Amino acid sequence: MSHHQRRSQRRPGCAQQPELRTSSAAWLEGVLSMFEAEGLDVPSLLRDAGFDPDSLHRQNTRVPVDEISVLWQLAVARGGKPTLGLHRDLAATHSKLGTVGHAMACSPDLGAALARLARYMAVISDATAFSLQPEARGCWMVMEHTGGSLPIPRQRVEYALLTVLMQCRWLTRRELQPLAMEFVYPAPANDRLHREAFGCEVRFNAVANRLLLSTADMTMPLPTFHPALGEMQEHLLDDQLGLLGQTTTSSLVCAEIARRLQLGEPRRQDVAAGLGLAERTLQRRLQEESASFQSLLDRTRRELAQQYLAEDRHTLTDVADMLGFVDSSNFFRACKRWFGLPPAQYRARIWDTPALAH
Repeated sequence: MSHHQRRSQRRPGCAQQPELRTSSAAWLEGVLSMFEAEGLDVPSLLRDAGFDPDSLHRQNTRVPVDEISVLWQLAVARGGKPTLGLHRDLAATHSKLGTVGHAMACSPDLGAALARLARYMAVISDATAFSLQPEARGCWMVMEHTGGSLPIPRQRVEYALLTVLMQCRWLTRRELQPLAMEFVYPAPANDRLHREAFGCEVRFNAVANRLLLSTADMTMPLPTFHPALGEMQEHLLDDQLGLLGQTTTSSLVCAEIARRLQLGEPRRQDVAAGLGLAERTLQRRLQEESASFQSLLDRTRRELAQQYLAEDRHTLTDVADMLGFVDSSNFFRACKRWFGLPPAQYRARIWDTPALAH
């Protein structure tokens, strides 16, 4: 295993950890069946990653995001395949979206289906933020993984976005042609498999992991549209979100803060407007949850800082900008408060601390 691979499996050794984020075991089962189709020894992978295989079959089991990242790292290393899972048939055959997929199928058109995916993504993984960003040509589907202390393997992100594209193709019963595909990662030596999988040119070193579909595709009606059944599925999903704590005002505020941070420190009135609330209403709801806007801003920044500092593609100045700090000295002070160390030392701690046993 290379130095970079060893380093990417290391975890922060500081005491203050972010809120634990998880993915559904049902989704992970689909990923494992994909690994098997790629020729990997899944029982061996699970054993070496410290998983109890039986626990994955228990109802409503959730798996911590870092454990899934370790599993992907092991799979990529053992398969010796940097494009693991990057094939249309694999993404179409092995993805398990469960009730979220059923609700999407009951939507009137593709845009509405993807809006349901954005709303209920936490049921599949509350470590994944999926959002829609309209633009002149159509709509970007943006995916960002958050909440873990390990960098997310690029293969995991690529497979997740390819799964969304294949779901869109299945929902519309059409061969969709994305207008653009972008990844934040550096370009591979050969991007042929990426172009074949997504059916378009792929750009790297981009600002986000995202896929652009045309307005004509987004407004395409779905042959499986069923309003009553869709409403039933939404009730089930709302219950699951409730169990995950994703319907609290605090969680919605954190997600909106994370979305706005790269534009600078968000103001409470702007976050309230983004959630469709009056500022006074937002303040009252947060008080009812014993939370404050400032504490949620600080918590969101701390979670994202831990993730960004684990990824060596970001300079410390980049991280400060991405967290919405006016200058690096404020970021420096915040890191000392969060982690007991300035950012450069904290990053060194992440890379030098031995991995927890798996």
